[in-house]
Amino acid sequence: MSTMVSGRAETAPSRQHLAGKYVTFFLENEEYGLPILAVREIIGLVPITSVPQTPPYIRGIINLRGQVIPVVDLRLKFGMPPGEETRESCIIVVRVHNVDTGVIVDRMSEVTDVEEENIEEAPQMGGEVDTSFILGIDKSDDRVRLLLDLEKVLAPGVLKAVHENAAA
Repeated sequence: MSTMVSGRAETAPSRQHLAGKYVTFFLENEEYGLPILAVREIIGLVPITSVPQTPPYIRGIINLRGQVIPVVDLRLKFGMPPGEETRESCIIVVRVHNVDTGVIVDRMSEVTDVEEENIEEAPQMGGEVDTSFILGIDKSDDRVRLLLDLEKVLAPGVLKAVHENAAA
């Protein structure tokens, strides 16, 4: 199966390839999933140091056991309004583009098995709406979860620049 992304054909992962364990979380009332193998750890919110001249969705950096980690607010990255930070808000530390990165989410849901028969392709919404960051849609347990492709959600150039500027 192939999809058109930015005018070029790109092979989409098969449903079989997408099946497996996912860490699920909420932004507002929408549920999302990340492949568990990309998740390094989940921590509560900690003080975040802002970094000048970064996009608004880059909240800044944190020091996690001596390692400087850029932090992305997924609500802002997805064009949602800023959310209120609660005691359920947390940071999921993921490894993407060989950089550990924190993503702020409203609340955790669960670790779940996503089965092949419950996965649908990402919807095609026309040329004006980019859905290339959606691996697929999990329709199980009477819920709908967007399975995210972190390689596409988190642009490598911006994250590495934030990391390098902070480490300098």
